[in-house]
Amino acid sequence: MKIQESGEDYLEAILVLKQETGLVHAIDVARRLNFSKPSVSRAMKLLREDGEVTVDADGAIELTDKGREIAERIYERHRLLTLWFTELGVSEAQAAADACRVEHDISAETFQKLKEHFAAL
Repeated sequence: MKIQESGEDYLEAILVLKQETGLVHAIDVARRLNFSKPSVSRAMKLLREDGEVTVDADGAIELTDKGREIAERIYERHRLLTLWFTELGVSEAQAAADACRVEHDISAETFQKLKEHFAAL
């Protein structure tokens, strides 16, 4: 089953927060994405049901292997697309915002070609 764009955003946020702070709770995700705590709680329930995250008794969120794979794929796309857009002269903020939209829809083939192009530079 293909994960929805919002689910990818949640997983990416969890990955980045984990890298930055080491411990992730729903309130951290809510602040990062500027979403309400109830919205994040609902999303965490769905991500748990899909086997993409686990939440321990203290509320700490961890990515499963499945969730980490999705998050790393999306985050890699985000970073490369942001770089590409800024190299084209787009402002950093706009490049990041546009990358966030494109990262979900770009095909694996096109993204691979972008990676190869940047590696050749």
